[in-house]
Amino acid sequence: MAEKKNAKKAEVKPAAPSEPSRVSVQYEKEVVPYLMKKFGYTSIMQCPKLEKIVINTGLGDIKDNQKSMQIVEKELMQITGQKPIYRKATKSVANFKLREGMNVGLKVTLRGRRMYDFYDKLVSIALPRVRDFRGVSDKAFDGRGNYALGLKEQLIFPEITYDQVEKIRGMDVVIVTTARTDEEARELLRALGMPFKK
Repeated sequence: MAEKKNAKKAEVKPAAPSEPSRVSVQYEKEVVPYLMKKFGYTSIMQCPKLEKIVINTGLGDIKDNQKSMQIVEKELMQITGQKPIYRKATKSVANFKLREGMNVGLKVTLRGRRMYDFYDKLVSIALPRVRDFRGVSDKAFDGRGNYALGLKEQLIFPEITYDQVEKIRGMDVVIVTTARTDEEARELLRALGMPFKK
């Protein structure tokens, strides 16, 4: 007993600070000066920036199959590095055999470091792997500076192994920015490497 009391407690070393994301460094060093010059901002705080990225995927055809839903949940977790939450039906629709409270989709909201890392992966790795890729539309803005992008398959992400995929599924990616206009948001995303069509 005395030995236990005298035993030195293991010293807990603080975790080494992780390096900032490549996209956040690019934003501060290149994008902010570019946007300030282009739009004539007087303060850095006026510059639009990424606020969050929301990824949604539907479970329409497998809403009754618990195993398949877990597979989709795992895939989304691998892609985003964050556990998704289930979205439930708000009202019953008899034609679709849908009851209120049923799980109909999965959603992940990314902020901070995870948001920048996902954006970097999406722009640098995933989108160029799309078949016959010629760029994304620059017209999918909502009028308030937010951009929506539809992906047809999860296989474009490097974390997903083709052999383990049960079914090819699409997902919606919504990039929310602090921009007040679509033009500002378009320039922000373009400067951050979003491959818009020429």
